[in-house]
Amino acid sequence: MTSLSSEHAGQISGFKFQRLLTVGLLIAVFTVLFYSAFLLFLGNQPVVGLLVLIVAVCFGIVFSTKRLYAHRFILPGIAAVLNFIAFPVGYTVYLGFTNFSSFNLLSHERVREIHLAKKIVDQETSRGFSVWQQGDTYRLYITGKENGYLSEPFEKNVTQHTIIAEAGPMPSTEKLSMRDTIKLRKALGEISVQLPDGVILKNSGLRKFAAQMPEFLETPEGVLISNLDGSRLFPNSETGFYTNEMTGEHVSPGWRVYIGLANFKRIFQSEGIRAPMFSIFLWTCLFALLSVGLTFILGLALAVTLQWPHLRGKAVYRILLILPYAVPAFISILIFRGLFNQNFGEINMILNGLFGIRPSWMTDGGMARTMLVIVNVWLGYPYMMLLAMGFLQSVPEDHKKAATLEGASALLIFRKITFPQILPPFLPLLVASFAFNFNNIVLVLLLTRGLPDIPGTIIPAGQTDILGSFTYRIAFQNAGQEYGLAGAITLIIFVIVAALAYANFVAMRRQAAKRAAS
Repeated sequence: MTSLSSEHAGQISGFKFQRLLTVGLLIAVFTVLFYSAFLLFLGNQPVVGLLVLIVAVCFGIVFSTKRLYAHRFILPGIAAVLNFIAFPVGYTVYLGFTNFSSFNLLSHERVREIHLAKKIVDQETSRGFSVWQQGDTYRLYITGKENGYLSEPFEKNVTQHTIIAEAGPMPSTEKLSMRDTIKLRKALGEISVQLPDGVILKNSGLRKFAAQMPEFLETPEGVLISNLDGSRLFPNSETGFYTNEMTGEHVSPGWRVYIGLANFKRIFQSEGIRAPMFSIFLWTCLFALLSVGLTFILGLALAVTLQWPHLRGKAVYRILLILPYAVPAFISILIFRGLFNQNFGEINMILNGLFGIRPSWMTDGGMARTMLVIVNVWLGYPYMMLLAMGFLQSVPEDHKKAATLEGASALLIFRKITFPQILPPFLPLLVASFAFNFNNIVLVLLLTRGLPDIPGTIIPAGQTDILGSFTYRIAFQNAGQEYGLAGAITLIIFVIVAALAYANFVAMRRQAAKRAAS
């Protein structure tokens, strides 16, 4: 009886310890998430901070409520989808409705601070200086037209301080070299030197102090007035720039604002964007169709060949044919880039030796596109071959034997029996392959970089660009880095891919149904 009681007491204490440990872990995780959200809010990242805060609250509610026990297993997946899929997609779409670019990166408040921090240097008051060390302090000697001015001592860690300078000779202490003076540039930028005549000088360079004044003064209405020419800069919330009242010019930098459908209007109304984008769209569709079609045909043909019962050394052939799939794609692409080199590549050397031709793989648009398709088929056929080998195994041998007894040829058996049975499971994979190749920017950027360029465009656009690489170049390789325009194009690509994928899926499903019925 005593042993049972002690065992029961041990089970209770173990349960309590486990419960305390669970509660402690929950509190620790919730604290980390809540603190992370707090830091994100302080770091001016309110949207991301709000997402983390929502995850923290959901985490606390789900793991502290017994009725929601089953949701504990799906909460991590939902949180991952929201943070790493839904949020990036939603944020990219949102950027398409803004003017976000390298010229409009900052907030309005930060742009205002930059303009108000600009200074005008009075060159007539510009004077040279030298720094002299006196123990743990330093003194400035400002040169003048007739005599110099020696400042009060100041410390290395001084902050926003005005020191008085009186006329006098150079000090007898140690004069700092230019290297040591540069090390004091932070302190020199913090101090102001007041001369006997009341003029206040600020550091204006490595060797100069001069009187400075703000370039702009702000009115209560938020208008900036220039001290140089009296021009007025008005904040324009529609364009995200300060606009000069006299000239109408935009003054950089600007800030990010919501511009509605302006990016989409620019895409469809600007000839310099619309024309190359339409050409790139057609090539993207053709590239995806050729890649899917040729890899499917080649992979299926090789799979059928490898299943020929009289073929010897099947295992060796399988290993050799799967090797392109085993090598990392980026390595294969870079190797092909060298093989297709117009001047020194092995492919042109062979073609020149056999046929006396040296195709311009990198500079001719048609040849560059052909090269892209060749390399992509090489990279993609092993995947289709592996799928086909698996699907061919599922075709009943009895059907083939019955057709053979009826006198059907091998080609007729494949067309009437084998192919209709392996096509339905292939359909979703072919659609997925089409969507992948529609956005296969890694191949384009590593092999051709989108070149050769399309002449007459106002944005970077190449003849081998697909929509994905075209968008990437606008966002990250264009001089203006137009993220908003890239976001608008991304939304268009998403709609196009979704529509084409759905249309392909429906068409191929109907075709498969017709084949099965016949």
